[in-house]
Amino acid sequence: MTEPYDSGRTRTATLIRELPADERPRERLLAQGARALGDAELLAILLRTGRPGASALEVAREILTAIGGLPGLAGTGAQGLLRKGLGEAKAAALLAAAEVGRRLARNDAVERAVLGAPAAVASYLALRYGVRDQEVMGALYLDTRNRLLAERELYRGTVNRAAVEPRAILKEGLLHGACGMVVFHTHPSGDPSPSPEDLAFTRRLAEGGELVGVRLVDHLILGGVGRWVSLRERGAW
Repeated sequence: MTEPYDSGRTRTATLIRELPADERPRERLLAQGARALGDAELLAILLRTGRPGASALEVAREILTAIGGLPGLAGTGAQGLLRKGLGEAKAAALLAAAEVGRRLARNDAVERAVLGAPAAVASYLALRYGVRDQEVMGALYLDTRNRLLAERELYRGTVNRAAVEPRAILKEGLLHGACGMVVFHTHPSGDPSPSPEDLAFTRRLAEGGELVGVRLVDHLILGGVGRWVSLRERGAW
């Protein structure tokens, strides 16, 4: 049964059947597969309905523009998605679908994750954290071959690096039998440039790690999409 793009409470909404058959996202997916669809078309299928005067496809394009494309879903909460034609139920569906995709990608990455090179670590973390609207700090604990043993999110929100105790981070490493660790945090501003506090914290953590046998492999700062800084490459310690 053909469904309208809005909730069905009004007859003024754009209907799926008003689009040519080869432009209807759901029909295109069934005929050509999901990979044939663009980002807006995939979101439109999840939205199912639009609003009076705007199809689900048009609403999907508005969302992508507002959040900076699909990667923006990683750092957008429900409140950031709400708008006319997109209520809490639809926002929850989009966020759930984004999380399913991240977990699938992350599970695949975990099976083959060797995290010795900064680029490999950045790619791995992008699957999990992407673009965030608040700061997150965490650590990846590694074995002698730089394979992932455990991942821990340590802080969320505004993080005062000067107040973060390396002891808690190192204790987690010892509990997991780690030989090395990669610490990371996000910069919601999108600029991954390290602050003086970032550099001082990194030096303290590296010194503590040497004392207890959990080597600091790197400290990565994640900024906007594809933007990151390795403090090891910067010679921070």
